[in-house]
Amino acid sequence: MSVLLRSLVFSVLFIGTVLVALPYWIIGRGDRAPVPLTVRAIGLLLGAAGAAGVLWCIRDFAVRGRGTPAPWDPPKHLVVAGPYRYVRNPMYVASLIVLAGEALFFGSSGVAIYAAALWLAYHLRVVLSEEPALRRQFGPEYEAYRAVVPRWIPRFA
Repeated sequence: MSVLLRSLVFSVLFIGTVLVALPYWIIGRGDRAPVPLTVRAIGLLLGAAGAAGVLWCIRDFAVRGRGTPAPWDPPKHLVVAGPYRYVRNPMYVASLIVLAGEALFFGSSGVAIYAAALWLAYHLRVVLSEEPALRRQFGPEYEAYRAVVPRWIPRFA
């Protein structure tokens, strides 16, 4: 199976579950509040920007890294271009931006709480699993990258 097809499968699973099905389930349980049009517009823009970021990261993993973001099919090359120039975990950041947009758009405190819990889960996964694996796989190349690119808050300088 080609790397692009494997990335598509991961995208459907990740986006479909984490960014669509679970928020839909939370909102569907009655967690909605009236939201002013301007707040809904901001939510829509955040959601669209975050979704574009997630898709860009998935594309970069396939094209530049020759793998997928899925733990069972990691990239063969360290991806340090595109959004990865500014933050080490741009897919996670982008997915949290999507959820923030959904929380604003629907007036959902439950989706906001879900996003906060997901950030904690992401952080623990990154610190306890992903970073040690990247150190083992890419060694000094990853250490040099890690020294200049922040984990969560993008640096644009």
